[in-house]
Amino acid sequence: MKLILTTLILIFNFVISFAQSNDFSGDYARSLSEKGKHEIEYKLTLNPDGTFLFHSYSKMDKGTPSEVNKYGKGKWSSKNNVITFSSDKKEDLDEKHTLDFNNSVARFVTKNPRDKSDKIVQTKLKFLESGIFWIKGIDVFKI
Repeated sequence: MKLILTTLILIFNFVISFAQSNDFSGDYARSLSEKGKHEIEYKLTLNPDGTFLFHSYSKMDKGTPSEVNKYGKGKWSSKNNVITFSSDKKEDLDEKHTLDFNNSVARFVTKNPRDKSDKIVQTKLKFLESGIFWIKGIDVFKI
């Protein structure tokens, strides 16, 4: 009897732990623009294998240069809805991928499952910290 009860409790805890886990992997994007003046786009892909790719595109009217593409890649991990990014300088940084995501942290934001209101909360990542000054404070939305 004790064995059956213990087994049921373990199974119940196992199921609950997976029911509360979030699926962070996927594509996130953000587009900011003012017609005729500037366009800024961010795209972040979190792969299920723990790697990520980041692309930033900006087109500024009267800018020098007028179009800029910046790329980054590396690894990500999660704990308590906080995503931590890292880039290995030997493996992840090269001529194309120049953004160093070490010390970058983002919070996964979604509607609380206990919130039964009609309020719409779009799933996003909000960058809280980063060694890349212009990334701190950016929100990228899950698509």
